Amino acid sequence: MAVASNAKPVTLAPDQDETKTRTPLGDAWIQFRKNKLAVVSLGVIIALCVIALSADFLRSIGFIDNPNYQHQARGMAFAPPWTCTQDPKRMDPQWCFVWGTDDLGRDMFSRAIYGARISMAVGIVGAAVSMVVGITYGVISGYYGGRIDNIMMRFVDFMYAIPDLALIILLQTFFKTLAAYKDDVGPLGRALVDIDISMGGLFFLFIVLGLLSWIGVARLARGQVLSQKQKEFVEAARAIGARNRRIIFAHLLPNIIGPLVIVVFASVPGFIATEATLSFLGIGVNPPTPSWGDMIALAQQGGFTSRPHLVLVPTFMLTVTVLSFYFLADGMRDALDPSLRGR
Repeated sequence: MAVASNAKPVTLAPDQDETKTRTPLGDAWIQFRKNKLAVVSLGVIIALCVIALSADFLRSIGFIDNPNYQHQARGMAFAPPWTCTQDPKRMDPQWCFVWGTDDLGRDMFSRAIYGARISMAVGIVGAAVSMVVGITYGVISGYYGGRIDNIMMRFVDFMYAIPDLALIILLQTFFKTLAAYKDDVGPLGRALVDIDISMGGLFFLFIVLGLLSWIGVARLARGQVLSQKQKEFVEAARAIGARNRRIIFAHLLPNIIGPLVIVVFASVPGFIATEATLSFLGIGVNPPTPSWGDMIALAQQGGFTSRPHLVLVPTFMLTVTVLSFYFLADGMRDALDPSLRGR
Protein backbone atom coordinates (compact mmCIF):
# COMPACT_ATOMS: atom_id res chain seq x y z
CA MET A 1 0.00 0.00 0.00
CA ALA A 2 1.36 3.41 -0.94
CA VAL A 3 1.64 6.10 1.66
CA ALA A 4 0.25 9.49 0.74
CA SER A 5 3.06 11.93 0.12
CA ASN A 6 1.06 14.96 1.17
CA ALA A 7 0.48 13.77 4.78
CA LYS A 8 1.11 16.50 7.36
CA PRO A 9 2.45 15.95 10.87
CA VAL A 10 -0.07 16.19 13.67
CA THR A 11 0.54 19.11 16.05
CA LEU A 12 -0.92 19.39 19.50
CA ALA A 13 -3.11 22.31 20.37
CA PRO A 14 -1.83 24.71 23.04
CA ASP A 15 -4.23 23.29 25.62
CA GLN A 16 -3.12 19.72 24.81
CA ASP A 17 0.59 20.13 25.61
CA GLU A 18 0.10 22.49 28.53
CA THR A 19 0.84 19.75 31.04
CA LYS A 20 4.29 19.20 29.50
CA THR A 21 5.43 22.76 30.24
CA ARG A 22 3.90 23.14 33.71
CA THR A 23 6.15 22.73 36.73
CA PRO A 24 5.21 21.56 40.24
CA LEU A 25 5.54 25.13 41.44
CA GLY A 26 3.27 26.30 38.63
CA ASP A 27 0.71 23.64 39.53
CA ALA A 28 0.83 24.79 43.14
CA TRP A 29 0.26 28.40 42.13
CA ILE A 30 -2.70 27.46 39.93
CA GLN A 31 -4.23 25.49 42.78
CA PHE A 32 -3.52 28.32 45.23
CA ARG A 33 -5.29 30.89 43.04
CA LYS A 34 -8.46 28.83 43.16
CA ASN A 35 -8.68 29.50 46.91
CA LYS A 36 -9.97 33.08 46.85
CA LEU A 37 -9.87 33.39 50.63
CA ALA A 38 -6.18 32.47 50.69
CA VAL A 39 -5.41 34.99 47.94
CA VAL A 40 -7.19 37.76 49.85
CA SER A 41 -5.37 36.74 53.02
CA LEU A 42 -2.05 36.96 51.19
CA GLY A 43 -2.91 40.50 50.10
CA VAL A 44 -3.85 41.46 53.66
CA ILE A 45 -0.57 40.09 55.06
CA ILE A 46 1.48 41.88 52.39
CA ALA A 47 -0.36 45.13 53.16
CA LEU A 48 0.28 44.72 56.91
CA CYS A 49 3.97 44.08 56.30
CA VAL A 50 4.28 47.15 54.07
CA ILE A 51 2.46 49.33 56.60
CA ALA A 52 4.57 48.01 59.46
CA LEU A 53 7.85 48.63 57.62
CA SER A 54 6.84 52.11 56.44
CA ALA A 55 5.37 53.34 59.74
CA ASP A 56 8.23 55.77 60.35
CA PHE A 57 7.91 57.15 56.83
CA LEU A 58 4.15 57.56 57.20
CA ARG A 59 4.76 59.46 60.43
CA SER A 60 7.40 61.71 58.86
CA ILE A 61 5.03 62.84 56.10
CA GLY A 62 2.23 63.46 58.60
CA PHE A 63 -0.02 60.59 57.57
CA ILE A 64 -0.07 59.09 61.07
CA ASP A 65 0.70 60.50 64.49
CA ASN A 66 3.56 59.66 66.85
CA PRO A 67 2.24 56.57 68.67
CA ASN A 68 3.55 57.86 72.02
CA TYR A 69 2.61 61.54 71.62
CA GLN A 70 0.08 62.47 74.28
CA HIS A 71 -2.72 64.90 73.49
CA GLN A 72 -4.11 64.62 77.00
CA ALA A 73 -3.07 68.18 77.84
CA ARG A 74 -5.36 69.41 75.07
CA GLY A 75 -8.32 67.52 76.48
CA MET A 76 -8.17 64.70 73.93
CA ALA A 77 -8.15 61.73 76.32
CA PHE A 78 -10.75 59.07 75.39
CA ALA A 79 -11.72 60.98 72.26
CA PRO A 80 -14.21 59.02 70.11
CA PRO A 81 -13.41 58.12 66.48
CA TRP A 82 -13.22 60.92 63.92
CA THR A 83 -12.49 63.59 66.52
CA CYS A 84 -10.39 66.48 65.21
CA THR A 85 -8.24 68.94 67.08
CA GLN A 86 -6.02 71.94 66.47
CA ASP A 87 -2.35 71.18 67.16
CA PRO A 88 0.02 74.12 66.69
CA LYS A 89 3.06 71.83 66.73
CA ARG A 90 2.05 70.39 63.37
CA MET A 91 2.57 71.93 59.95
CA ASP A 92 -1.04 71.06 59.27
CA PRO A 93 -2.96 72.41 62.30
CA GLN A 94 -5.92 70.14 61.68
CA TRP A 95 -5.48 66.60 62.98
CA CYS A 96 -8.21 63.98 63.11
CA PHE A 97 -8.15 60.79 65.18
CA VAL A 98 -9.94 58.40 62.84
CA TRP A 99 -10.02 55.62 65.45
CA GLY A 100 -10.15 57.84 68.53
CA THR A 101 -7.61 58.17 71.36
CA ASP A 102 -6.77 56.24 74.52
CA ASP A 103 -6.60 57.36 78.16
CA LEU A 104 -3.45 59.43 77.48
CA GLY A 105 -4.77 61.05 74.33
CA ARG A 106 -2.61 58.92 72.02
CA ASP A 107 -3.87 58.21 68.51
CA MET A 108 -5.30 54.67 68.36
CA PHE A 109 -4.79 54.44 64.59
CA SER A 110 -1.08 55.21 64.91
CA ARG A 111 -0.58 52.79 67.77
CA ALA A 112 -2.40 50.06 65.85
CA ILE A 113 -0.06 50.55 62.88
CA TYR A 114 3.03 50.43 65.06
CA GLY A 115 1.58 47.44 66.88
CA ALA A 116 1.53 45.61 63.54
CA ARG A 117 5.32 45.98 63.46
CA ILE A 118 5.63 44.20 66.81
CA SER A 119 3.25 41.39 65.85
CA MET A 120 4.87 40.78 62.46
CA ALA A 121 8.35 40.78 63.97
CA VAL A 122 7.35 38.26 66.63
CA GLY A 123 5.60 36.01 64.11
CA ILE A 124 8.41 36.04 61.54
CA VAL A 125 11.26 35.64 64.04
CA GLY A 126 9.44 32.91 65.94
CA ALA A 127 8.73 30.99 62.73
CA ALA A 128 12.33 31.39 61.51
CA VAL A 129 13.80 30.15 64.79
CA SER A 130 11.42 27.20 64.97
CA MET A 131 12.22 26.22 61.38
CA VAL A 132 16.01 26.46 61.65
CA VAL A 133 16.40 24.88 65.09
CA GLY A 134 13.57 22.36 64.75
CA ILE A 135 14.56 21.05 61.32
CA THR A 136 18.23 20.82 62.29
CA TYR A 137 17.47 18.99 65.52
CA GLY A 138 14.92 16.63 63.99
CA VAL A 139 17.02 15.77 60.93
CA ILE A 140 20.08 14.93 63.03
CA SER A 141 18.00 12.81 65.39
CA GLY A 142 16.17 10.93 62.66
CA TYR A 143 19.11 10.39 60.32
CA TYR A 144 21.68 9.08 62.79
CA GLY A 145 19.19 7.16 64.93
CA GLY A 146 20.26 4.76 67.64
CA ARG A 147 21.45 6.18 70.93
CA ILE A 148 21.67 9.71 69.54
CA ASP A 149 18.04 9.61 68.49
CA ASN A 150 16.98 8.14 71.85
CA ILE A 151 18.74 10.82 73.89
CA MET A 152 17.55 13.70 71.70
CA MET A 153 13.94 12.54 71.67
CA ARG A 154 13.86 12.02 75.44
CA PHE A 155 14.84 15.65 75.83
CA VAL A 156 12.01 16.63 73.47
CA ASP A 157 9.58 14.53 75.52
CA PHE A 158 10.77 16.31 78.66
CA MET A 159 10.16 19.70 77.05
CA TYR A 160 6.71 18.57 75.95
CA ALA A 161 5.83 17.71 79.54
CA ILE A 162 6.29 21.34 80.62
CA PRO A 163 3.25 23.60 80.02
CA ASP A 164 4.26 26.13 77.37
CA LEU A 165 2.36 29.14 78.67
CA ALA A 166 3.48 28.57 82.26
CA LEU A 167 7.14 28.34 81.22
CA ILE A 168 6.84 31.40 78.99
CA ILE A 169 5.32 33.44 81.80
CA LEU A 170 8.02 32.22 84.21
CA LEU A 171 10.86 33.12 81.85
CA GLN A 172 9.37 36.51 80.99
CA THR A 173 8.95 37.30 84.69
CA PHE A 174 12.58 36.33 85.26
CA PHE A 175 13.78 38.58 82.46
CA LYS A 176 11.64 41.49 83.69
CA THR A 177 13.16 41.06 87.14
CA LEU A 178 16.61 40.93 85.56
CA ALA A 179 15.93 44.25 83.86
CA ALA A 180 14.81 45.81 87.15
CA TYR A 181 18.10 44.83 88.85
CA LYS A 182 20.45 45.17 85.91
CA ASP A 183 23.12 46.93 88.01
CA ASP A 184 23.58 43.75 90.08
CA VAL A 185 23.77 41.13 87.32
CA GLY A 186 27.23 41.75 85.92
CA PRO A 187 28.47 43.08 82.56
CA LEU A 188 26.83 40.35 80.45
CA GLY A 189 23.46 40.78 82.14
CA ARG A 190 23.59 44.55 81.73
CA ALA A 191 24.47 44.17 78.05
CA LEU A 192 21.50 41.86 77.48
CA VAL A 193 19.17 44.20 79.34
CA ASP A 194 20.40 47.18 77.31
CA ILE A 195 19.74 45.28 74.08
CA ASP A 196 16.25 44.38 75.28
CA ILE A 197 15.50 48.00 76.23
CA SER A 198 16.72 49.26 72.84
CA MET A 199 14.35 46.77 71.15
CA GLY A 200 11.37 47.73 73.30
CA GLY A 201 11.32 44.39 75.16
CA LEU A 202 11.41 42.19 72.06
CA PHE A 203 14.86 40.68 72.64
CA PHE A 204 13.91 38.65 75.71
CA LEU A 205 10.61 37.75 74.08
CA PHE A 206 12.49 36.35 71.09
CA ILE A 207 14.64 34.26 73.44
CA VAL A 208 11.59 32.86 75.24
CA LEU A 209 9.80 31.92 72.03
CA GLY A 210 12.99 30.48 70.56
CA LEU A 211 13.42 28.12 73.51
CA LEU A 212 10.03 26.47 72.95
CA SER A 213 8.95 27.02 69.36
CA TRP A 214 11.11 24.33 67.74
CA ILE A 215 9.87 21.26 69.62
CA GLY A 216 6.92 20.33 67.39
CA VAL A 217 8.89 20.99 64.20
CA ALA A 218 11.72 18.77 65.46
CA ARG A 219 9.40 15.81 65.99
CA LEU A 220 7.81 16.28 62.58
CA ALA A 221 11.20 16.58 60.88
CA ARG A 222 12.41 13.41 62.61
CA GLY A 223 9.36 11.50 61.40
CA GLN A 224 9.84 12.71 57.84
CA VAL A 225 13.49 11.68 57.86
CA LEU A 226 12.69 8.23 59.25
CA SER A 227 10.22 7.68 56.41
CA GLN A 228 12.65 8.83 53.72
CA LYS A 229 16.13 7.68 54.73
CA GLN A 230 15.56 4.03 53.79
CA LYS A 231 14.27 4.77 50.30
CA GLU A 232 16.09 3.93 47.08
CA PHE A 233 17.46 7.39 46.30
CA VAL A 234 19.17 7.57 49.70
CA GLU A 235 20.58 4.06 49.34
CA ALA A 236 21.85 4.97 45.88
CA ALA A 237 23.59 8.06 47.28
CA ARG A 238 25.26 5.94 49.94
CA ALA A 239 26.32 3.39 47.31
CA ILE A 240 28.22 5.98 45.27
CA GLY A 241 30.02 7.18 48.39
CA ALA A 242 28.09 10.35 49.22
CA ARG A 243 28.82 11.78 52.65
CA ASN A 244 26.16 12.17 55.30
CA ARG A 245 26.14 15.94 54.93
CA ARG A 246 25.48 15.70 51.21
CA ILE A 247 22.76 13.09 51.71
CA ILE A 248 21.02 15.29 54.28
CA PHE A 249 21.19 18.60 52.40
CA ALA A 250 21.01 17.42 48.78
CA HIS A 251 18.63 14.47 49.06
CA LEU A 252 16.63 14.38 52.29
CA LEU A 253 15.87 18.06 52.94
CA PRO A 254 14.42 18.79 49.45
CA ASN A 255 11.99 15.88 49.92
CA ILE A 256 10.78 16.80 53.41
CA ILE A 257 10.92 20.60 53.43
CA GLY A 258 7.42 21.12 51.96
CA PRO A 259 5.30 19.83 54.88
CA LEU A 260 7.69 21.41 57.38
CA VAL A 261 7.39 24.87 55.83
CA ILE A 262 3.61 24.65 55.91
CA VAL A 263 3.61 23.64 59.59
CA VAL A 264 6.03 26.44 60.47
CA PHE A 265 3.98 28.98 58.55
CA ALA A 266 0.81 27.81 60.28
CA SER A 267 2.50 28.47 63.65
CA VAL A 268 2.88 32.22 62.96
CA PRO A 269 -0.61 33.07 64.34
CA GLY A 270 0.30 31.24 67.53
CA PHE A 271 3.38 33.41 68.04
CA ILE A 272 1.36 36.57 67.42
CA ALA A 273 -1.34 35.46 69.86
CA THR A 274 1.29 34.57 72.47
CA GLU A 275 2.86 38.01 72.26
CA ALA A 276 -0.55 39.65 72.58
CA THR A 277 -1.34 37.47 75.61
CA LEU A 278 1.93 38.33 77.34
CA SER A 279 1.50 42.05 76.63
CA PHE A 280 -2.07 41.84 77.96
CA LEU A 281 -0.70 40.33 81.18
CA GLY A 282 1.94 43.06 81.43
CA ILE A 283 4.98 40.86 80.79
CA GLY A 284 5.33 41.38 77.05
CA VAL A 285 6.93 44.37 75.35
CA ASN A 286 8.03 47.32 77.43
CA PRO A 287 5.65 50.29 77.65
CA PRO A 288 5.14 52.58 75.86
CA THR A 289 6.00 50.31 72.93
CA PRO A 290 2.70 49.85 71.04
CA SER A 291 1.30 46.34 71.19
CA TRP A 292 -2.19 45.10 70.44
CA GLY A 293 -2.27 43.07 73.64
CA ASP A 294 -1.22 46.07 75.72
CA MET A 295 -3.86 48.22 74.01
CA ILE A 296 -6.53 45.67 74.94
CA ALA A 297 -5.33 45.68 78.55
CA LEU A 298 -5.43 49.49 78.73
CA ALA A 299 -8.94 49.42 77.31
CA GLN A 300 -10.16 48.04 80.64
CA GLN A 301 -9.48 51.40 82.23
CA GLY A 302 -11.71 53.22 79.78
CA GLY A 303 -14.67 50.88 79.98
CA PHE A 304 -15.79 48.59 77.19
CA THR A 305 -19.36 49.83 77.01
CA SER A 306 -18.82 53.59 77.16
CA ARG A 307 -15.70 53.64 74.93
CA PRO A 308 -15.87 50.52 72.72
CA HIS A 309 -13.25 51.80 70.26
CA LEU A 310 -10.53 51.19 72.85
CA VAL A 311 -10.97 47.43 72.59
CA LEU A 312 -12.44 47.14 69.08
CA VAL A 313 -9.40 48.65 67.34
CA PRO A 314 -6.69 46.26 68.65
CA THR A 315 -9.08 43.30 68.64
CA PHE A 316 -9.97 43.94 65.01
CA MET A 317 -6.30 44.18 63.99
CA LEU A 318 -5.37 41.05 65.93
CA THR A 319 -8.29 39.02 64.59
CA VAL A 320 -7.71 40.00 60.97
CA THR A 321 -3.98 39.22 61.18
CA VAL A 322 -4.40 35.83 62.86
CA LEU A 323 -7.20 34.73 60.52
CA SER A 324 -5.24 35.86 57.45
CA PHE A 325 -2.27 33.70 58.43
CA TYR A 326 -4.54 30.72 59.12
CA PHE A 327 -6.33 31.04 55.78
CA LEU A 328 -3.05 31.51 53.92
CA ALA A 329 -1.51 28.45 55.56
CA ASP A 330 -4.63 26.44 54.68
CA GLY A 331 -4.37 27.57 51.06
CA MET A 332 -0.68 26.69 50.91
CA ARG A 333 -1.36 23.22 52.28
CA ASP A 334 -4.03 22.61 49.63
CA ALA A 335 -1.80 23.98 46.88
CA LEU A 336 1.16 21.78 47.79
CA ASP A 337 -0.96 18.63 48.08
CA PRO A 338 -0.52 16.66 44.81
CA SER A 339 -3.87 14.91 45.25
CA LEU A 340 -5.68 18.25 44.77
CA ARG A 341 -4.03 19.23 41.49
CA GLY A 342 -6.26 17.20 39.23
CA ARG A 343 -3.52 14.80 38.18
